[in-house]
Amino acid sequence: MGLLKNAVRCDHCNIVIESTHRHDFKSCLCDDEEKQIFVDGGLDYKRRLFGSKASWKDLSEYSRDDEDDNDL
Repeated sequence: MGLLKNAVRCDHCNIVIESTHRHDFKSCLCDDEEKQIFVDGGLDYKRRLFGSKASWKDLSEYSRDDEDDNDL
């Protein structure tokens, strides 16, 4: 599966953050570092960094491989 979208929504500040290219390090708007979530990697890799009280919903999207289509 290929990564089409690398994004999360922070459950604390309700902000959607998306990393669109390699080393595109983005963070939510939470002032409390323990609640912050960060995304990185664009479509090359999916990386998350987060505080001990962070909570988020992963909004990443993936493409299907041609091989997977044969399983339908």
